[in-house]
Amino acid sequence: MKYIRAIFSGILVWVAVSISFYLLEQILFVKNAFFWQSFMVTIWIVFFAIGAAKFYYLKNYKMSGLKLGIIMSVTALFLDVIITVPFVEIPNGRSYESFFTSPILWILAFLNAFSVFIWKKYENKSGV
Repeated sequence: MKYIRAIFSGILVWVAVSISFYLLEQILFVKNAFFWQSFMVTIWIVFFAIGAAKFYYLKNYKMSGLKLGIIMSVTALFLDVIITVPFVEIPNGRSYESFFTSPILWILAFLNAFSVFIWKKYENKSGV
């Protein structure tokens, strides 16, 4: 059960990031500014990751923050493979290669895992 909840936490992060990019593409002043969209989502993903981690740990499961963060990131990447690229990227003239060679994707995946790891480490020290 704990792995299903970890995967669901990854789905939550993926949904939050996807919705964020979609909404930012609708805002006039950042509509065509991928740099600014990415910058904002890079900040927000820290909060998305911590929120999803808090959801996971509501059941008092004992999984390391790093392991949870990696599972969440891998889940989001898998959803990118089966949903984001074929239904969003390819219709817009991009490819799997362009999507998965983007440094922004890997920065977001790393930040997700790292945020969960650091948050869990801090939570353990503070006794929260």
